[in-house]
Amino acid sequence: MTIAAFATTAAQAQSVRDVIGPSPLVAIEDEPPAELFVDPPLPEQLEKGLVFIQYRTENLRVVPVFGAGALDVSPRIGHVHITVDDAPWHFVDATGETIIVVGLPPGPHRVLVELADPMHRVMGSQTVSFEVP
Repeated sequence: MTIAAFATTAAQAQSVRDVIGPSPLVAIEDEPPAELFVDPPLPEQLEKGLVFIQYRTENLRVVPVFGAGALDVSPRIGHVHITVDDAPWHFVDATGETIIVVGLPPGPHRVLVELADPMHRVMGSQTVSFEVP
């Protein structure tokens, strides 16, 4: 009984807003800077030659909306640019879902994930280095 009561109390200590962030229906005054968090590839998939990279953002919603008009949206919106192995090009992800890269040859690789605003200006980045077996 004590364990169940503790679990209920711990779950109630965090509000929905604490877990999922502010409501997308209300403008945010003085938004804090957008942040990007990127994990290394999922090891069980990497062993199969598949690169699955999970990421998340704070203070920015990843959505497929672009252009100057989207700069005034609150809460802030944007997307990510993904560059594999210093390629001269990148691809864009606006889903917020796991990044998937397939077909890389065995050996060391790098994936650069950049957080970008609706005008494609980079606001932050993180590089993940790994080796495909």
